[in-house]
Formats: sequence, C-alpha cells, structure tokens
Amino acid sequence: MQIPEKAALLRIFIGEDDKDDGRPLYESIVLHAREAHLAGATVLRGPLGFGRSSVLHTAKILRLSQDLPIVIEIVDTNEKIQAFLPTLRTLTRSCLITLEDVTVIRYGDDESGVDPAARGTREAGR
Repeated sequence: MQIPEKAALLRIFIGEDDKDDGRPLYESIVLHAREAHLAGATVLRGPLGFGRSSVLHTAKILRLSQDLPIVIEIVDTNEKIQAFLPTLRTLTRSCLITLEDVTVIRYGDDESGVDPAARGTREAGR
C-alpha cells in the first residue's frame, strides 16, 4: 500500500474504560480502521491526563479507579480519513477528536511506500 507524502493524522482521545458493545472502545476503533483499509493505527496509553471534566486520571499505585487516557492515532489520506469519520462518530459518545495535516517521511522499510509522484519531479526518479 502506498500513502502520499501529504496525509492526515486523526487523533482520538478517550478513556481506557470506554466500551463499545462490551469491548474496549480503542480496540473497536482500530478494528474498524483496519476494515476500512486505513494505512495504520496506533493506540497509546497515557500514565496521566484529564479532560473536559478536569478529573485527573493517573497510574499511581494508590488509585483504584484508573481509567487512564488513551490516544488512538490513525494516518492516511485526508479523503480516507474523512470517509472514516461517520463510523467513528457512531462508535464514540464523549471524546476529543482532532485532525491535522502531516508529512509522511517514510512508510515501511524503505521509501517505496511513499508515492514518489506526490513528492514532485526532483525526487520522483529515486
């Protein structure tokens, strides 16, 4: 699979305890992203954070209810990310979702995963 140099990064901020039909929400989101053939998704678990409620979520040993912050990052073309947003809206209820433009430097073991035509003519011959 190739991905152009100019791509989009979708970030979803949720809690570790958030669920979708009994399954962890982060797992559902990643599986749906995979079914949509998006280029890649990563789940990051934060040791500390707070959101709209200002409730502090921490991994400190003395806390029983952690509900640690989870960030899911998904990278692909803006078009494919936009097409995925309706699915994401049905999966999520209370979260923060951001979208930003990114430059893909490398996708895979070599540069064959980045579309050379997207980089311009001076690098297309590589």
